[in-house]
Amino acid sequence: MALMISVSGIRGIFGTDLTPENLARFTAAYGTWVEGGTVVLGRDSRVTGKICEDIVASTLMSVGCDVVKVGIVPTPTVAMGVLKYKAAGGIIISASHNPAQWNALKLLNSTSEFMDAVQGSEMIAVSENGKFNYKSYDSIGVSCDDDTLLDYHIEEILKLDYINPRLISEANLSVAVDAVNGAGSLAVPNLLEKLGVKTIHKIHCTPNGLFPHNPEPLPEHLTEICELVKETGADIGVVTDPDADRLALVDDTGTLFGEEYTQAAVFDFILSKKPGATATNLSSSRIADEVSEKYGQKCHRSAVGEINVVKKMQEVNAIVGGEGSGGIIVPDLHYGRDALVGIACVIQHLAEKKISSSVLRAEFTDYYMSKSKIQLDELGKDADEVLEMVKTHYASLNPNTIDGVKVDFNEGWVHLRKSNTEPIVRIYSEGKSPEAADSFANKIKALLN
Repeated sequence: MALMISVSGIRGIFGTDLTPENLARFTAAYGTWVEGGTVVLGRDSRVTGKICEDIVASTLMSVGCDVVKVGIVPTPTVAMGVLKYKAAGGIIISASHNPAQWNALKLLNSTSEFMDAVQGSEMIAVSENGKFNYKSYDSIGVSCDDDTLLDYHIEEILKLDYINPRLISEANLSVAVDAVNGAGSLAVPNLLEKLGVKTIHKIHCTPNGLFPHNPEPLPEHLTEICELVKETGADIGVVTDPDADRLALVDDTGTLFGEEYTQAAVFDFILSKKPGATATNLSSSRIADEVSEKYGQKCHRSAVGEINVVKKMQEVNAIVGGEGSGGIIVPDLHYGRDALVGIACVIQHLAEKKISSSVLRAEFTDYYMSKSKIQLDELGKDADEVLEMVKTHYASLNPNTIDGVKVDFNEGWVHLRKSNTEPIVRIYSEGKSPEAADSFANKIKALLN
């Protein structure tokens, strides 16, 4: 597989596609783009993280950047560091939910957000033309270490008006944790202790980068944490991906909430505290709309991608946002996905409502998703033709075309997006039963055939 290049960074298998040469080239381009300012540099726990950190830090200094190295921390902690230091940007060395042989550079701008399309294109252009702003010996940058940034991140969460550790302590909750030996291994237990959680059951909380199971927090990978919750009688289970920007939940019966319902629970909590708009992407569940409407608010939709959700949140002044994959964005803290603030909100919600996590989950309507794809070479059409056919056929339903084509029906929806890497169109659909979700996708396939 070739190196994956996007506006938010690069990603590949270390030693094959993600080589020291590629790391240096893109880092030099980024350091040139930020014009030699301060850069906060963190990483997840991957085995290749330290060697990547050494290459990236040295390259940044060679183009005049001062580097604040913060070690193994969650991606949102680096974002908090950009704000704390008023830095020119931040780099997280993490391939997120990819397997252990992968690594990546995730790039933040001076507002602690992922680079947008314009900024990313500018940086990529520098990487291609090779016009790096290397400095002479007397103008290179310097580096320093900050091993307190995680504590700062947690303290800022505790300062939020709606987080009350005393109340959480009085609730006497027990929480099970699976951090997949990633960046959340120390961060999540530390957060829970400072929140006032008295009993913490931990598995896979050694930050060595040796993932004990597939690190993407999907149901088929989370059987151990479900069993741990049942065995220990924990009130809730929390799961983070390797860089701890995504959060999955397990209720007190050992049943997964469902990746879309992390967002629903946090929306419910934040909206119970103050009024305001919400935002998520087009492929996220309709439960986000239902929770928002419960409080008389509108959930606004953006194109898929964290930065697109952030831009929509800023446009409508949303008080909470996210993505259905378990990415929670609370702008009172920062504009980025943050599993730690998500955990704090859910634990606080349970403590205040004095209900079990299974009862909380039962308050939300059950929706089911289906994910499939159309092979364009078999169909004999290109992606744009497919999208235009669907848009035209369902014109009376006013399909949303900001990111592919999304058609809303009374009982569900279907969303088509073309792939940038394969000759396929992806189909996402949702209904109130698995069969209903499949039927919406099958309608599209029948139309195209």
